[in-house]
Amino acid sequence: MTERFRSGAGRLCLDFVRTLRYRGAPAETEELPDAAAWGAWIDQLGPFSAPVRPAAVDDARAAREAIYELLTGSLRPSSRQRLNRFAALPAPAPSLNASGGLRWQAEDPAAAMLALLARDALELATSPELARVRRCAGPACGALFLDTSRPGTRRWCSMEICGNHAKKSTYRAKVH
Repeated sequence: MTERFRSGAGRLCLDFVRTLRYRGAPAETEELPDAAAWGAWIDQLGPFSAPVRPAAVDDARAAREAIYELLTGSLRPSSRQRLNRFAALPAPAPSLNASGGLRWQAEDPAAAMLALLARDALELATSPELARVRRCAGPACGALFLDTSRPGTRRWCSMEICGNHAKKSTYRAKVH
């Protein structure tokens, strides 16, 4: 499967927040424009493949913005209520399939995914790890990520992309 969405931010809720790419910049891009994109995100990063009902994409974007507010310290009361409501939704249940593999099931996979995301965000926001959530230093990026480096000095969401761009810019500045 070709990966369409970015992952590797250190927590599922941080990968989810990245679906509004280049947040606040002129190149801001919505990666969840419709239910098909939300379903594709669940297929790629969730525990199960899911047919997503069309209305669920509005809930997904609302959850994403509430999670972003929570993790950046700008949580409004309405967003807190929304996160609590999503966290209370039924989560997917694990079961073993006939070949002994783990399979996740939910009556409403999109709602179950929102429950997982909200719970992950609430756990992160109330843990010591919150102090390690960083904003990428890439001038056009700004993505949030969990800095798991030993010294806690990671600057980029991805060394392969944003870190590489920064190193190239520094090199070009020295050469010219």
